[in-house]
Amino acid sequence: MMSRHHRRPQARAIAKARSATSQRGLWAAGLTVLLALGLALPTWAENHGSDADSAAGAEIIETYGYSFYGDLSYPEDYKNFSYVNPDAPKGGEISLGVVGTFDSMHPYTRKGRAGALSTIMYESLLGEGPTGAAVPADVYGESYGLLAERLEYDAEKNWVIFYMRPEARFSDGTPVTAHDIEFSHNLLLDEGLKSYADAVRQRIPKVEVIDDHTIKFYFTPGISRRSLIDQVGGVPAWSKAWYEKTGAGLDESRLDVSPGSGPYMIDSVDVNRRIVYKRNPDYWGADLPFNVGRNNFDQIRIEYFGDDTASFEAFKAGEYTFRRETDSRKWATGYDFPKVESGAIKIENLIDGAPPAPSGIVFNLGSEPLKDRRVRQALALAFNFEWTNESLQYGLFSQRASFTQDTELMATGVPEGDELALLESFGDLVPQEVLTEPALVPHTSSPERLLDRGNLRKAMRLLDDAGWAVGDDGMRRNAQGELLSINFLFNSAASGTLSGVMENYVSNVGKLGVDITLEKVDASQYTSRERDRDYDLVYDQYGAFLGAGTGLMQQYGSETAAFSLFNPAGLASPLVDAAIDAALNAETREAEEAALMALDRALRYEFFMIPVWYNPNHWVAYYDQYEHPETIPPFELGYLDFWWYDQEKADALRASGALR
Repeated sequence: MMSRHHRRPQARAIAKARSATSQRGLWAAGLTVLLALGLALPTWAENHGSDADSAAGAEIIETYGYSFYGDLSYPEDYKNFSYVNPDAPKGGEISLGVVGTFDSMHPYTRKGRAGALSTIMYESLLGEGPTGAAVPADVYGESYGLLAERLEYDAEKNWVIFYMRPEARFSDGTPVTAHDIEFSHNLLLDEGLKSYADAVRQRIPKVEVIDDHTIKFYFTPGISRRSLIDQVGGVPAWSKAWYEKTGAGLDESRLDVSPGSGPYMIDSVDVNRRIVYKRNPDYWGADLPFNVGRNNFDQIRIEYFGDDTASFEAFKAGEYTFRRETDSRKWATGYDFPKVESGAIKIENLIDGAPPAPSGIVFNLGSEPLKDRRVRQALALAFNFEWTNESLQYGLFSQRASFTQDTELMATGVPEGDELALLESFGDLVPQEVLTEPALVPHTSSPERLLDRGNLRKAMRLLDDAGWAVGDDGMRRNAQGELLSINFLFNSAASGTLSGVMENYVSNVGKLGVDITLEKVDASQYTSRERDRDYDLVYDQYGAFLGAGTGLMQQYGSETAAFSLFNPAGLASPLVDAAIDAALNAETREAEEAALMALDRALRYEFFMIPVWYNPNHWVAYYDQYEHPETIPPFELGYLDFWWYDQEKADALRASGALR
C-alpha cells in the first residue's frame, strides 16, 4: 500500500525504495504516527511568511511518517501493523535472565553499567520498540510518529518541523512538550558520548521551539541528508523539569531517573539482583494505532546472575520464564530435562530475517604489533572455524564473511557494474587487488584437528616476513629483542562454550611462538577496559547495515576512530570513508546499494576482525504460557513487543507444579 504525502505547492516524484521485506536486514530507527486532522489546518510555515523556504515557494512535504525515499508501506489511516495480533490480551508477566551486574538505571550515562531494559521508559518523536528496535518490524527504513502526530520538511531536507501530540504525558502526569525534546537533544550534545555529540553538532546546528508542541530542527547545508530527520526523530524525551529539579546529568550513574512517557515504568530495583518494570495504567498512548497489539505484558521482570550456568539452572527451576539461547552446546544437548519433555517448556527455532551482527575477534589497530597486516593475518589463521563448529558447536553455525551477510548488499566475486565504476572513481584510495580480486572471505581449515598444519605454516611465514623471528626458546621477537606479546580481553560472564572456543584459539596462537594471554575479567572491568581500549584483541561486534546512515561514520569512519565506543578496532581507512560518503550522498537506491556493496568489500579488505559464526535463526525457550504471531516479522523477534500472555496456559502450568 502506498502512503499519501501532502505537498505544497506542487507534487514531485521521489525515488521509490526497494521493498526491504525481501531482504535480511538490520532494523533501523523507526516509529509510527497517525496523521491527525490537523493537516487541514495552516502550517507554521504558512503562518510565518518570513521563512525562506516559504517565501521562495519551495516544495514542502507534510506526512504522517518518514522514509528517506518518500514512500511508506502503511497508509495514513492504518489501524495496526500487519504482523501484530490486534486482539492480543493484556496481562501477565514475562521474566528474563541476564548475566552480569548493574549500578545504574540511567541508560545514557557515560559512567557505570545501566540496568537491562532501562531505556524502555522513554519514547521519541518517531517511536521505537522496547529494545530500541525499529517499529514497524516488517519493513526497513520507515518511521511512523509516536510523540509526533505529523511532520513536515522541505524537499531538500534543510529542516524538519514536528507537530507533537498534546495528549502525550510523562508517567508523573506532566505533559511532554517541545521544550523537553529540545532539552534532551542539547543534554546529549553537552554531556553525551563525544563521538555522538561531535557528529550531531556538525549536522544539526540549530533547534527551535515554535510553541509548546511544535519543534523545528535545522540541518547544515552541503552535507548528506541521510539520517538527519531520523536522528532528531529518535531523541529520547526526558523531563526537563525533573532534570532541573534534581540537578542530574549524564555524567553520573543514578538509580532514580527521569520519568518517561512510555508504556512501562520502574516498579522496583534490587541492585545486581532484580529489576521489575510495570505497565503504566495511565499510559497516554495505549490506544494509538502505533501501539495496537503491542506492549501486552503487565509486568517485565529481569533476574541477574553471575554466570550463564547459574542463569540456565534458574530457568530450569522456573525462576524466570523466557530465554534466548546463544550457546550452541546448551541448545544441542541442554534442553532434554523433564519440563521440556512434558511440554511445560516450549523450544522453538524462529527465522531471523535480519543480517547477523558482525561479531568476531577484533584487532586493536592502535596496538603496535597489530598495525602490520601480516601479523593480523597470521593470528587469524590460528582460528579454526570448521573444527570449532563441528567439535564444540554441534555443526549449528555458518561462517560469516560479510558485514551484510546473505543480503543483496553482500560483496561477492570481483567488483563489476555500478560497484566497479564507483570504486574506480576513488582513484588511488583503492588498492589494485580490491579491483581485481574477489571479495575477501575467511580462510578454510581442516575440521579433523584443532591445529590446521597448513595454516600454521602460512602463519609462521607471515610472522617471519613481518620481522618476528623465532628464538631458541620458541618465542618470537623483533629486531630490538621485544617479545611478540598479545593481550586478549575476555568477559568472564560469557558462556562456557564461547570461553572454550577462545581458549582453543589462544592455544593455537601460542603454537606460533606468540606470547598471548586470555585475560578473563568480570563484566564491570570488561566494560571499563573496553572503553579505554585497553587490549590487543577483544571479542566484540559491529553493526550490520542495509541502508546508508550516519551511524556508519561512528562505527567505521575515521573522524571518531580514536575514541568511538562503537569502533573497538579504531578503524580509520580513507577507502572506507569514501564508500561511506558515497552511500550517504547517493540519490537513488541503486546508487546507495552500489556504495554499500563497495563498503562491505572495503571493510573486509581492511581486515580488522576475525569473523566467526552466525545463526540464521532465533533459538528461544519459554514456559508455555506465551503466544506469538504465526509469522514473525523479518527485523524483530518481538517477545517484549508483540507476544502476549495466555492466562489459561499459565494457570495450567501452576496447577501442574511446573511454575510456582
